[in-house]
Amino acid sequence: MSKKIGVYICSGCGIGDALDVSALSKVATKEYKAPVCKTDAFLCGKDGVDIIKKDVAEEGVNYVVIAGCSGRVNYDVFDFGPSVVLERVNLRERVVWTQEPDDEDTQAMAEDYMRITLAKLKNLEAPVPFIGEEVSKRIMVVGGGLAGMTSATEAAAAGYEVVLVEKEESLGGWLKKSYKIAPLSPPYTNPEETDLAGRIKKIEDNPNIKVYTLASIEQTAGSPGMFDVTIKQGDAAATERVGAIVLAAGAVPYDPGKLEHLGFGASPNVITQAQLEELAQKGCIARPSDGKAVQKVAFIQCAGSRDQEHLSYCSAACCVESIKQSLYVKEQNPEAAVYVFYKDIRSSGQYEHFYKKAQSEGVIFIKADVTGVSDDGGNITIEADDLLMGSPTMADEIDLVVLANGMVPATAFEDPALGGEAQAEVAAGSDQAAPAPAPIIKSNILNLQYRQGPELPSLKYGFPDSHFICFPYETRRTGIYAAGSVRRPMDMAQAVEDATGAALKAIQCVEMSARGMAVHPRSGDLSYPEFQMNRCTQCKRCTEECPFGAINEDEKSNPLPNPTRCRRCGTCMGACPERIISFKNYSVPMVGNMLKAIEVPEEDEEKPRVLIFACENDAIPALDMAGINRLAYSKWIRIIPVRCLGSLNLIWVNDAMSKGIDGVLLMGCKHGDDYQCHFMKGSELAGIRLSKVSETLDRMGLESDRVYMTEVSIMDYDKIPKIVGDFVDKIEKFGPNPMKGF
Repeated sequence: MSKKIGVYICSGCGIGDALDVSALSKVATKEYKAPVCKTDAFLCGKDGVDIIKKDVAEEGVNYVVIAGCSGRVNYDVFDFGPSVVLERVNLRERVVWTQEPDDEDTQAMAEDYMRITLAKLKNLEAPVPFIGEEVSKRIMVVGGGLAGMTSATEAAAAGYEVVLVEKEESLGGWLKKSYKIAPLSPPYTNPEETDLAGRIKKIEDNPNIKVYTLASIEQTAGSPGMFDVTIKQGDAAATERVGAIVLAAGAVPYDPGKLEHLGFGASPNVITQAQLEELAQKGCIARPSDGKAVQKVAFIQCAGSRDQEHLSYCSAACCVESIKQSLYVKEQNPEAAVYVFYKDIRSSGQYEHFYKKAQSEGVIFIKADVTGVSDDGGNITIEADDLLMGSPTMADEIDLVVLANGMVPATAFEDPALGGEAQAEVAAGSDQAAPAPAPIIKSNILNLQYRQGPELPSLKYGFPDSHFICFPYETRRTGIYAAGSVRRPMDMAQAVEDATGAALKAIQCVEMSARGMAVHPRSGDLSYPEFQMNRCTQCKRCTEECPFGAINEDEKSNPLPNPTRCRRCGTCMGACPERIISFKNYSVPMVGNMLKAIEVPEEDEEKPRVLIFACENDAIPALDMAGINRLAYSKWIRIIPVRCLGSLNLIWVNDAMSKGIDGVLLMGCKHGDDYQCHFMKGSELAGIRLSKVSETLDRMGLESDRVYMTEVSIMDYDKIPKIVGDFVDKIEKFGPNPMKGF
């Protein structure tokens, strides 16, 4: 469509007091020939919004530029519908709230931001959504345990069809092996019945839920909205088209055979939590060695968990399970002595009531490190270091020892019945951060037809990758959501909540995919990457670097994009050396035009220019918060937001240096397991690419330190002045870019 640009400048919030608004108008009308340019003192008010709406309706304005506050605020106020392309110029947080008012350099900064945005419009087109063929809104749930059944019933209750796949002959998962469960409802003091029959009946009676049992997934092809899943059930196979997948495959107990130091295998009276559930189901908790009813029982917590030799992580549910099982023993024999040897009791939330109930029943909790477990004719002795008393302690003549042996996600352990090999070792070992790219765990749960591997990428402990800070349930495979103990260790109450959340995310995915919209973190984005294949060299960088497996390859190694898998980060765009990948509203030429629009003073003016490429997910909010808190920073900087530092194309650095920009600062998210980049590995990839810049700058006769990358979290806003100031100081010491004026 033809562009008719309307520029609207707000003079409120101190903007009119700090800047020459008429000069800003001249930039729009004289330099960029904007046919409509108006100012208002309260643009976000009803009258101000009505001015814009009137021009849209009567003047045919379809590209609206609002110069005022940050685009992170009032986005609902300035929503003029899908037919209007909206761009924001941040004059408030980024200029007048961080710079000296009524100053020529402050004015120059504001005018540059106006130029940057108007230059962007040269190549910007209104996105056209990608709508797939035969898009499905059905949801598949893999795993029929508590989490899987909950996801299925919650999605069905919301009116969506569900396909539930379970590998065993009946639903239930660990509930089938449980005598009772920890309380899920007030007063949270007594174990509850599993109500397994009722849960199963609720699924069987729901016409929106189709169940496959004794089934496995032979193949998962396609993308969100258009997954084609082949399900093998006995000798038969069926293909189901679904829009999103909830992976609720659960977990398995850590191999107790590796816990010989705690007596397992050496004494039949040393058992696991799962084995105690079996005894309770039989109606009597007795010693396996001779069938004698127990009088003294000891629970050993963190049996393998929080141990660098076994499982480095806390298995989360063990403490609550031991509390529950200690009440089993007390229910059978109120006079029985029950000891719990623990490192830390982790009964969070409402389970504090459960913990206190066990204490009131006489269960003795001992904070200690167990140093030895020995068996003398069926009577067991536990030796430990009491951490509160600071002295050795001992419990003898114990009838039964129960090990809380933790959990390993199903993604890190293949069921031998399905033809796989045990993979539990993946979950053990070093606590160091996983290298990039994250390893693919060998598994046969989903069997994805993705170039980047058949299963979900894993975190360092073998759990499916999930952005645990901002986007729980997410994995690096768009439209596939992990829930329950396959996502992270958790108790049953958390699993129910987790499964509900994953079902809601799956619903969000199918709805947005049907409209051609992106999901998290660029929710609602209608753009998607387009490829100019005539220039493709089949280098495979886009397919290898995409964090989400959105690009497959054909037999000639040409990229095959799957738009509904795409999260719109632009990592493929930054990776492509031929620059054949672009979005209608984000491209290499577009950003090149933006940085070339910056006015660079002559060398003798001694006014350096530093360009900041700032990630929109953490760096831009941090910069905004610095403005909100009136934290002043250098007047020499100019900021260009990027979707992710992973989208950084090195040609931008070359263009900036050629333009005469004195330095380039990259501000991206922190990455790693403790704080994840919103697009998983964008910052990491930017750092790798940046390592290749030195040679280019040296060839241009420039210091390599003129380009620098730093990582910031959203809460680092108070550090912004120092981060920016230190870099500007370094650039001033280097002196002007010798390419100024060329």
